[in-house]
Amino acid sequence: MTQKVEPLQAQAQAQAQKSEPQRVEDETRLARPLVRLAKTLGVATSYVGQSNDYHEIDDDVLVGVLEALGVDASNDEAIAQSMKTVLDARHRRLVSPTVLHTVGVQNNVPVNIGIMEVPSANITLENGEEYAGKVEIGPGDGTLAYELDGSFVASACVVIPADLPMGYHTLHVSVGERTQDATLISAPQKVKTIQPLADAQLWGWMAQLYSIRSAQSWGVGDFHDLKTLLVNAKRKTGADFLLVNPLHAGEPVSPLTPSPYLPVSRSFVNFTYIRPEDIEEYDSLDDETRAQITKLHDQVEPLNGDAQLIDRDAMWRVKMRALWLIFKAKRSNVRQTRFDWFKQDMGPGLEAYATWCLCYDKWGAPEEGKVNWIHALNKDSPQIAQICEQFPDTLDFYRWLEWIAIGQLEDAQHAAKNAGMHIGIMSDMAVGVHPAGSEVWWNPERFARGATVGAPPDYFNQQGQDWSQPPLNPITLENTGYKAYRDMVHGMLSQAGAVRIDHILGLFRLWWIPRGRCAIQGAYVHYDSEIMIGVLAIEAERARGVIVGEDLGVVPQFVEESLERHGILGCEVEWFEQNNGVFNAPDGWRRDALASVNTHDLPPAAGYLSYEHVDIRQRLGLLTVPVEEFKAQAVQEHNAMLQMLIDNGFLDPALIDDEQTNEQQVVEALYRALKAAPSRLLAASITDAVGERRAQNQPGTDNEYPNWRIPLADENGDVVPLESLFDNPRLQSLAAIMRG
Repeated sequence: MTQKVEPLQAQAQAQAQKSEPQRVEDETRLARPLVRLAKTLGVATSYVGQSNDYHEIDDDVLVGVLEALGVDASNDEAIAQSMKTVLDARHRRLVSPTVLHTVGVQNNVPVNIGIMEVPSANITLENGEEYAGKVEIGPGDGTLAYELDGSFVASACVVIPADLPMGYHTLHVSVGERTQDATLISAPQKVKTIQPLADAQLWGWMAQLYSIRSAQSWGVGDFHDLKTLLVNAKRKTGADFLLVNPLHAGEPVSPLTPSPYLPVSRSFVNFTYIRPEDIEEYDSLDDETRAQITKLHDQVEPLNGDAQLIDRDAMWRVKMRALWLIFKAKRSNVRQTRFDWFKQDMGPGLEAYATWCLCYDKWGAPEEGKVNWIHALNKDSPQIAQICEQFPDTLDFYRWLEWIAIGQLEDAQHAAKNAGMHIGIMSDMAVGVHPAGSEVWWNPERFARGATVGAPPDYFNQQGQDWSQPPLNPITLENTGYKAYRDMVHGMLSQAGAVRIDHILGLFRLWWIPRGRCAIQGAYVHYDSEIMIGVLAIEAERARGVIVGEDLGVVPQFVEESLERHGILGCEVEWFEQNNGVFNAPDGWRRDALASVNTHDLPPAAGYLSYEHVDIRQRLGLLTVPVEEFKAQAVQEHNAMLQMLIDNGFLDPALIDDEQTNEQQVVEALYRALKAAPSRLLAASITDAVGERRAQNQPGTDNEYPNWRIPLADENGDVVPLESLFDNPRLQSLAAIMRG
């Protein structure tokens, strides 16, 4: 779902950037009440596109975006009233509901007071203790007093001391008889570099977990397979991490959404990856029940050898029955106590997801756009309490599945660290959630109503992109101390050694598309990136983790500077590193980055070199130019890449006389170039290592192409089982390059 630069168009983009100067809004437009209201609420009223083309947002689009924020801008009178309402509310409160402090730095927090009033403040630390230091009051920022309710509001500031410890604290501000609390996020200045990365380069593999099966899998790669992948990757190749597809929660029953980038919740784990035989109660089952589970496994075991398609639905229909049998078995007192603790610790979030799963299970899929329970009912509806009372075991089953899933994922990470991996699992964070998922249904106030997230037009999609996901409401985030975001980040880093954030631009701004509009008719809405990055810094330091931001595509300069300033690694992709049709030598790539040859949105190296991307687009009717023209561009790009490899000594020029015969050597030349990059992290693709040609995902398609359903196969199209994966000679040859 990430906005990306199409490699074949890089030269055209560079030329456009040279010819089109950046423009800005004139004073007349900036003075318009609608534009002023939009900017006051963080809605951008213009933007510069991928080819430096300047756009001013139409009035009706701005009105739609503001409506999604709960602000009426339907006419001149409404605009004036909304502006007054917004400004009055900001001046009426003593302090913003969420404020940021940088550890080791003295910060000033603005406070609104009466002309003759003097505020006082104190801080309660995250652990419940009172901050022992002195919290002083300073002068305001010199802004003019604001008239409110017949009097004037002036400003002062609370001086947050430099020695305030890291954490999520509470700032108490009092003026006369008025008192207001604010969430005080005290964050490190930057994400701390873990010691192994301080002076060294680490490398690892990237893989689609579901695509790699063992003999004991249930047709889809699972958490036991993940554990095996991690341990063997370290022991047999020396890798220090494994970047996997998002493991966020999905639907409870078939049909399951194939895309891991469209989860129903980002706060929980996809329990379809559970390995039933790894559950502690499995070992104490009676012989009859174990025989039932073995028989169930035998039904889907043949799927492990299917090289054509991953069948999640067949797997889950069978595996779910096995899990129910284990759930119904008696748990020891110790295990039951741990389960009870888990339910208590996870709190309302777990109830939200489990209840949603129960409703989905009993009432059917909540299809968006149709009248059904997802629209007719909410968490407080009496029918919800009734169904929970009617099916208490099923409700508890879904709680239990999350307990087991999170436990097995954590076990895999522990196994990776015990095997000697410096990072272990690198989890992928999706941009957002399904509009009919549990998070949106249970807490609709967290999301903007009447808008979806996407991307403006670019070379990849000239009509823009609509990802169908509702955006988080920045106003609600601020009012709630970013609690939902904090919990999600904490959960992911408790189960992994690193997090890759897809489309990290979304921490700064997101392209909102009002309901009823096409993707091109949107506007950027800004978020408080300093606070959101501050949360990342806190959670990464507590977990001793690494943060990677996927910053491919159109990324403004201020975003790049912020990521660098805050110690967040960016992404470098070899096929995207080109300028004016010439590929950049890897020694000039960024040091603070995760570098790879390709991404999951491109075919593997062998496929890309053999023009798989051209064949797919022609076959599916996705080309906007004649195939001959597109193929000619692809050949030009292909030859430019080979020239870079030859010029820098990574490829013997004699090998390109017969590329097909020397395919492995050409692919390995791409990785010799990757190894020469100064980037802190290098990622090698498992698909490249075994010679797979097929793409995992073809952007711009749904079921036209089997996205996210391609099993791992070798250059001959044969399944590569997990048991022999790391003994594969071709994989070992590539691993030797990465270790070198």
